[in-house]
Amino acid sequence: MEQPRLNMGECFENGFRLYKENMLILIPATFIALLLSLVSAGILAGPMLTGLFMSALGLLRRKDPKPEVLDVFNGFRFFLNAAIFFLGWGLVVTGGCLILFLLPGVGHLVMLFFIYAAQAFLMFGPFLILDQGMDFREASFTSINRIKGDFWPFLSVSAVAGVIGSIGLVAFGIGVVVTFPIQVCILTVTYEAVLGRSNAVK
Repeated sequence: MEQPRLNMGECFENGFRLYKENMLILIPATFIALLLSLVSAGILAGPMLTGLFMSALGLLRRKDPKPEVLDVFNGFRFFLNAAIFFLGWGLVVTGGCLILFLLPGVGHLVMLFFIYAAQAFLMFGPFLILDQGMDFREASFTSINRIKGDFWPFLSVSAVAGVIGSIGLVAFGIGVVVTFPIQVCILTVTYEAVLGRSNAVK
């Protein structure tokens, strides 16, 4: 069966719509997720961010009952696989960046491309864990295999969404609780359009 093609315009349009319709849920949920990720030195980042993605997917699918702010803690249902996915790949990307940074002249540019490429290849991983019950390894390689066949459009979506999500960092980092959920929503509608299942979130 032919894989669904990525419509970048629809990803951004539908992502912003999802954010605007649910910002009163997503912004405080993002605050909780990022705060606990920070105070736990990243240990809780996996389950908290997975819970945030889970809430966004439930909102997109108009799950009944509608996801609420504290549903962000539902990511703990996937604690082990989510933690290994985020921490494991985080260490891999960090190690790669340290090596690429040493390249003379072009180190910064190559490192930046490496970061965005890694984000693109792994963008569906958390969704595959929470939505399709995959473990971290299967989710990782399923995401990578899907992205590599149409890399540049997915890289564009991931990179632009990442820039939008990090804009809030310029305001002493406080604004990220407003901008990061936009990135979450863009990635959520992209997943649903490309690999999503019609059934509700487990």
